[in-house]
Formats: sequence, structure tokens, C-alpha cells
Amino acid sequence: MTDLDYLNHAEKALAAIELACDHINDASDADIDNQRTGGMITLTFANRSQIIINLQKPLQEIWLAARSGGFHYKFNSGLWLDTKSGDEFFAALTKYASEQAGQAAVFSS
Repeated sequence: MTDLDYLNHAEKALAAIELACDHINDASDADIDNQRTGGMITLTFANRSQIIINLQKPLQEIWLAARSGGFHYKFNSGLWLDTKSGDEFFAALTKYASEQAGQAAVFSS
């Protein structure tokens, strides 16, 4: 994948995260604050815990840091997949965000 392809796919993922936060906040009382700085989004929950998602351009990966640990995702066949487990990024983000929010917080591409 070229660097431009990576950036296009990665930017779409970050935009989807921001949009999902807006939908979650409108549809529930989860109150997830999201702040974006360049290629990084910080999600802050009501209990003050955070999830940090950032682009790793040299490796063409998206990294996710949550209470449950740190994870690396590479774009493959139209999906961001964990480099160790093969789990899909948005499914994992949904799981970790729901845990930290204490209620359903669904993210999708």
C-alpha cells in the first residue's frame, strides 16, 4: 500500500470515530469527549478514563491504547485488523469503549 492509500484509509477511520462519538452522545448519556490533534484522537469518558487512537505513519498502522492494553492495526482487505489477534478495529473499539463508558458505545466504519 502506498503512503497516500494508507493516509486515505486512516483518515476515513478517524473521521468515522469522531462521527460515532457524536451519535453516541446524541443517543445516550455516555458523554464521550473526543479531541483530535493531527493523527491522534483522545476519547475521554465520564469516569475520566481515556482511549487514545493514533496513526503510526512509518508502520502504516493505527494504534489503540485502552485500559485493556495497547493494540496495533494494519489495513488488510478493507478492514483494520489487529496485527496479533486479527480482531477488527471497530469491533475492538466498541468493546473497549463500552467497558470504559459503562454502557453500549458502538463504533463502526
